[in-house]
Amino acid sequence: MKLKMALLALFFTIATVLTGCEPLMVLDPKGPQAERQAHDIWVAIWIMSSIVIVVFVILIYMLVKYRASKQSPNYEPPHIEGSKWVELVCVGIPVIIVTYLSIVSVQSNYIVEAKPQGYEDKEPLVIYASSSDWKWHFSYPEENIETVNYLYIPTDRPIEFKLYSYGPITSFWIPQLGGQKYAMADMVTTLHLAADEPGEMIGRNANFSGKGVAENTFNVTAMSEKEFDEWTTDVKNTAKPLTEEKFNELLKPGHLGQMTFTGTHLAFSPAPEHLHHGEEEDECNTLPLEDTEQGSHE
Repeated sequence: MKLKMALLALFFTIATVLTGCEPLMVLDPKGPQAERQAHDIWVAIWIMSSIVIVVFVILIYMLVKYRASKQSPNYEPPHIEGSKWVELVCVGIPVIIVTYLSIVSVQSNYIVEAKPQGYEDKEPLVIYASSSDWKWHFSYPEENIETVNYLYIPTDRPIEFKLYSYGPITSFWIPQLGGQKYAMADMVTTLHLAADEPGEMIGRNANFSGKGVAENTFNVTAMSEKEFDEWTTDVKNTAKPLTEEKFNELLKPGHLGQMTFTGTHLAFSPAPEHLHHGEEEDECNTLPLEDTEQGSHE
């Protein structure tokens, strides 16, 4: 009786504590890509929960039905042959579950790698997101501005991130907008995201890249198209220009706060010309291959 009451008290304590927790960011999507991934996570959770419940029910049933009884010391249980139906169920159900989850995963992979659903006819906003130890640089070629450690994006418009790194491999991740993707020093990878509603979010480097990775985060603010245009106009009127000397200073290892500049580093330090397998050529990468390789060695 005491054990039962203790377990009951533990259950209600855990339930009470969890009700005060904020929802996991990956399960609180703010865009179509993250919505798809959250759906897949919930599908996996419900399938695994169902398996656990069924297994525990069978376990309790077997323990009760075949519990030890007052048999004589010489009692020998009867020999029982294996059941083909039991073996079929034990093997067949896991095969079906794994097959189903594999199909869902492959379908979702194609969906999240493409332009967000519902935004196919809209022109994407291209943002070059590059990392260095331990900060993020966001270049807006269309607006000719650049930010450090913070990102402003319009809602209801697809965002096309061009990812690369000025140091070790990093992982660009905004949990409420979509999954992570690697940024590397010698190639550009593309990540398609979109925000359905305004609000503030957190992005980070999800890959260990040195002692400063814990603080390698950035703030993301989604706003209406009108507010975004007002912000870009204000930046052009108030921010200082980004020079090559200033950018080289920003690349030095260390942590920085949020910074804003007019112009982008793409003018004097363009993104690598190598592209990830299967991605289209980008007209913004204008350096010849020889110059790019020479710069990387220097």
